[in-house]
Amino acid sequence: MTDYQIQASSRRCAATGRELAPGERYFSVLLDQGDSFVRRDFSLEAWQGPPDKTFSFWQGRLPAGGAPKRPPIDDELLLDCFARLEGEPEPGKQAFRYVLALLLVRRKRLRLEESRREGDQEVLSLRDGRTRARYLVVDPGLPDDELESVQDEVFAVLGWA
Repeated sequence: MTDYQIQASSRRCAATGRELAPGERYFSVLLDQGDSFVRRDFSLEAWQGPPDKTFSFWQGRLPAGGAPKRPPIDDELLLDCFARLEGEPEPGKQAFRYVLALLLVRRKRLRLEESRREGDQEVLSLRDGRTRARYLVVDPGLPDDELESVQDEVFAVLGWA
């Protein structure tokens, strides 16, 4: 399985190197580097739109106080990442998508309609409660420790670790 070595916000603009100030708004991008994702943060004044190979991007704000607070979970961002990973053949990305699916079910954005076996794989059938879109997700069959590791990667990539 692929390990995503991605950290939370650097609190530094990737374009200028300037440290982002408490309370400052910024853009984050998730770059697809083949078998891994890399996060970069940009100040508003340095933002010129998403760079090449951007998988996803979003806008955030650094906490105004001392210690950084965990940003709220953005269900639309989760759903966008989840949808973009559909059909990815790489096992690490499939595991990443599976964890996103579980998180979206837990947050009640997706609903589990059915779980069935197809050959030696468990396949989840999920439905978006708002759009009624249906998704199929293959359970990668990871042991608990690896599943927890992928969950940590999801949170790190999205800045929630």
